[in-house]
Amino acid sequence: MPKYSKRQEVTPPKSRRNSGVVPRNEVAARAASREGKALSSSDTLENNTENPEAAHDHEGHIHDHDHDHDHGHEYHQHGPVLNPDCTRELVVDVPADKVDAIYRSVTSMYRKHVKIPGFRAGKVPESIVKRKYAGEIRKEVIDTLLPETFNTGVADMKVRPVGQPQVLELSVEEGKPLHVKAVFEIIPDFSIEGYKDVTVPKPSVEIDEAEFQAEIDHLRDSRSTMEPVEEDRALQDGDWAAISYQGNMEGAAEGDAAITGEDALIEIGGKSTVEAFSTTLRGAKVGQELKAEVVYPADYGEPKLAGKTVAYDLTVKGIKKRNLPELNDEFAKELGGFENLADLEKRIRENLAARKRRTVESETKDKLMAAFAEKFSFPVPESLVQEQIDARLERGLRALAQQGMNADQMRKLDFGRLRTAQRDSALAEVKTQMLLDRIAAEENISVTEDDVERELQVASLQTGESLDALKVRLSKDGGMARIREQLQREKTANALYERLPG
Repeated sequence: MPKYSKRQEVTPPKSRRNSGVVPRNEVAARAASREGKALSSSDTLENNTENPEAAHDHEGHIHDHDHDHDHGHEYHQHGPVLNPDCTRELVVDVPADKVDAIYRSVTSMYRKHVKIPGFRAGKVPESIVKRKYAGEIRKEVIDTLLPETFNTGVADMKVRPVGQPQVLELSVEEGKPLHVKAVFEIIPDFSIEGYKDVTVPKPSVEIDEAEFQAEIDHLRDSRSTMEPVEEDRALQDGDWAAISYQGNMEGAAEGDAAITGEDALIEIGGKSTVEAFSTTLRGAKVGQELKAEVVYPADYGEPKLAGKTVAYDLTVKGIKKRNLPELNDEFAKELGGFENLADLEKRIRENLAARKRRTVESETKDKLMAAFAEKFSFPVPESLVQEQIDARLERGLRALAQQGMNADQMRKLDFGRLRTAQRDSALAEVKTQMLLDRIAAEENISVTEDDVERELQVASLQTGESLDALKVRLSKDGGMARIREQLQREKTANALYERLPG
């Protein structure tokens, strides 16, 4: 719940940047790695209202320019337009006598501590202190008065604020009442009547023999060897042709480099072999020169060839045969950690079952959440959508940085287009979060201290930070609340999944 807080005691607003359901091992790490950002009353009010022309956009919204630009770029949307269906207005007025009392208290504090040439400490005339530190005193008065008054007003409204308030009006001076008007978004109340009737198919997680055999074949193939065929014979299905080639792409400009290769291996009749190659090479012998016209499918894995036609000149340089290891106890022992073939097969079945269970569960939960989102319609706070977009872009940018993209390259990205492209997914994620939170409240689903402790231990291992230090930091920046929130959502999603008919 975002609140105005004094700068010395700031409590950051609850972050909602995670997707609706996040795997356990990611929850605490995300919370641990994210720095919370608090809303300071003086920062929000003073910095944005001292210069109205600079602070307000054409719609009168206050901008907060204190962003973290880790990557040398700016991808946050300033002053998001709020969803009117989720927006509330709060007017706060503090009587003049209370304002004056705080002015006197703050001014007295400044008199005790400021040092001005020509005056002893604590003896500076009040008039000089007021004149010299007028701006600082005014901010301290706001920091002292506004948080408690504003938070009380929000509590009286019995709503759940989200995002950062946008200040529309602010006036405070000695001898007059403090007046502030702000708008903010809330989590709307919405019905989930009939949610227990929402269902999707729940596929079986049992491993069939075809899946098991495919895993065995893959394992044997990974340990196979390629040996030359010495006998004088033609290429046949199952052989691997060692070829050199030169290809010219249809429609290529004159002077474009040809496609060339030496000692390339092509499996005759292989699943991943373009049929034109198999047809041309089947029956050929070593030393034979051939021509092949290959039309690559539109979804071919190599983009520069996808959907293109290439005329190739081929030369068969050799025939090779893939030798698969025999499936026996020796093979199992060579892999390491297995006593015999039966032990290996047991482990393969267990790993396959666990992998399939995770995949089926994840995909089914996604479909279930989509079914919930389709059934229930309600307004979604725009500030949460924008936070989710920020989070998605931040993850994407960090991935690009790990791939070598530098800050200058990032600045050239079209962040407006990127934000637009992320909006639908971000909206769906926020809606999922809201539904899971609402269902958790309906069913009294909660998170235990043991649940949180396990997540913190995982986060400590992932970040390299000591468990005690991590707890202290997360307690200060709101990360503990984020962990609890995300674990509760996961717990709720798990409960919904388990109820699905098998």
